[in-house]
Amino acid sequence: MENLPVNYHETLLLLKERIKLAQYKSLSLVNTEMILMYLDFGKVLSERSKLGWGESIVDNLSKDLQIEYSGVKGFSSRNLRRMKLIYEEIERNSIWTQAVAKIPWGHTNIIFSKLKDSERRSFYLQKCLERGWSRAVLEEEIRFDSFAKANDFQSNFSSTIAENKLIDYRLEFKDEYNLSFLNLEDIHTERELENAIVNNITRTLGQFGNDFAFMGKQFRLELDEKEYFIDILFYHRKLKSMIAIELKTSEFKPEHSQQLNWYLQLLDKTIKYPEDNQSIGILLCKTKSKLTVEYALEMANKPIGVATYNYRQLPENIAKYLPTEQEFEKLLQSNTDDK
Repeated sequence: MENLPVNYHETLLLLKERIKLAQYKSLSLVNTEMILMYLDFGKVLSERSKLGWGESIVDNLSKDLQIEYSGVKGFSSRNLRRMKLIYEEIERNSIWTQAVAKIPWGHTNIIFSKLKDSERRSFYLQKCLERGWSRAVLEEEIRFDSFAKANDFQSNFSSTIAENKLIDYRLEFKDEYNLSFLNLEDIHTERELENAIVNNITRTLGQFGNDFAFMGKQFRLELDEKEYFIDILFYHRKLKSMIAIELKTSEFKPEHSQQLNWYLQLLDKTIKYPEDNQSIGILLCKTKSKLTVEYALEMANKPIGVATYNYRQLPENIAKYLPTEQEFEKLLQSNTDDK
């Protein structure tokens, strides 16, 4: 073991006092206070590293803290280094401070250990703060790459929603939804999909977001003695908008968006309250051509988005050995060329 720095014991005492201070706080503030303590640790270790403290010093510090506070978790060498990393990252991006202070430290650990990109970190921190994701849900959302799904979402929002509200609307929807929890067969009808969603409405709302409130299925609209039915209708508390969901177990077709545009017109004219914002339509299809969607949405004058869903996922340890859709297409093409 190398010689300890002159201010090592002083630093150890400083951190011990910080632990004692955190332990005296009200139980209702334990989580927040512990997080602030971890960030203070990170700050101290960051400052000491600039004075030449090496990895072995952190290892020694970890051992002394664990001896002093046996049974208290969180003082391993790995965790101390993570505290330093998170503190330094927050220093460079102060917008993260509020979220990190309010969500469980384990969530922050996952986000900073698994994600290196600032935008992705911001996205998942904000979602944890807004939606109260459990650690399991957070890990699933990262694995499913919800950030990319949100960024890839196709809509005509830019031409139908005020520019200053665009970011709020876009972040509430995804380009692809993971509905594997419905346990549907590979081939099923739209009504079977609709019933499965409603029968699992709690998990469905978890997939869409906490601000979505279920209003009903086959929601009835009437005009000129004719009836029209929306597959599923939600109300979004934050956006203050009704969200009409149309389910399609086939590929997107341009006429789908025209039908949904008509439903939104009826919603806004006959159901919407004056204080509500305009209604939004989401087409949830099995597959789609991005170019076809782009052209079709140019014809709609109501805010509409088109997303896809998947409902059957192979275990990762099996799926990784199978070809992707693109690889499979190349394989078929190669076999055709050889004939």
